[in-house]
Amino acid sequence: MGSSFLYGANVRANGIRQHYLRYGGSDGVRARRDAVIIVPGITSPAITWGFVGERFGRQFDTYVLDVRGRGLSSASDELDYSLDAQAADVIAFAEALGLTRYAIVGHSMGGRIGIRAALANPRGLSKLVMIDPPVSGPGRRAYPSKLPWYVDSMALARQGCSAEQMRAFCPTWTEEQLQLRAEWLHTCNERAIIASFEGFHSDDIHGDLPSLKLPAMLMQASRGDVILAADVDEFRSLLPQVVVSRVEDAGHMIPWDNEAGFYAAFGDFLGAAL
Repeated sequence: MGSSFLYGANVRANGIRQHYLRYGGSDGVRARRDAVIIVPGITSPAITWGFVGERFGRQFDTYVLDVRGRGLSSASDELDYSLDAQAADVIAFAEALGLTRYAIVGHSMGGRIGIRAALANPRGLSKLVMIDPPVSGPGRRAYPSKLPWYVDSMALARQGCSAEQMRAFCPTWTEEQLQLRAEWLHTCNERAIIASFEGFHSDDIHGDLPSLKLPAMLMQASRGDVILAADVDEFRSLLPQVVVSRVEDAGHMIPWDNEAGFYAAFGDFLGAAL
C-alpha cells in the first residue's frame, strides 16, 4: 500500500502561522467521513506523529498539527502558550481550512487541548479522543513526568545530538524514533514547554468535562500511571457518554510501544476501523 502522505503546509489562523502535515485527502469515500485533526503532546512536533498520520490517512482526511511553539509553527518569547490559546488555535485551524465536520484526536497535552476546544462548542467538531491526558490540576496529584526531563533533553537537542545520545532520555524507543526526536526536539520552544507543563498543574480540565456534549473517548495506557482506575471512574462520572479504551503493553507514548493495540483501541469510534 502506498503512502497516504499528501503534503506539509502552513495556514494563518488565530493570528499565528500554524504548520501541519496532511494525509489521506478528502476525495472519494473519505469525503463522506469526518476529517481528523491529530494534536500531539508537549514535545512532539507533527513529524514525530507522521507514522500515525500515515495510518489514519488510509481512512480519513487527516491533519497532524505542530502546536504553537513546536515544529514549524509560530514560536517566540512573547507568544501566549496557555491552554486557552492552544485550544483557540485548533478551532481557528479547522475554520481556516473549511472543515465542516471533524474529530480531534489529542495525545497527552493534545487531549487537554481537545477538551478545552470542545468546551467552546465549535461548529463542526463532532468527536473527541483524549489519549492518556494528564489528569493533574489544582489540588490533584502531580503529572508523573518531571520538568527537568524535558528541559535537559531539549538543551541537548539544541546543541546537536545523535539518536544514541537521546537514548538516555527514551531508553525503550527504536533507533528510528530516537533519530526523529534528536532531529526535531530543538524546534520545541523552552518557554512553551515550561508554560504547558506548568499548565498541567494549574488548568482544571475536570471542570470542563460536564459541559461537553459530544461523543468522547478516553484512551488509557496500561503503564505510566498517567491515568489510574480512579481517574477513569471520575471521567465517567463527569462525562457520562465517554467511551473508555485501554491499551495493554503500552506506556504513555502508546503508539510507540504498541502501535497495533493503539489503532485497535479506537474500534469504529471515528466512523471506520483503523
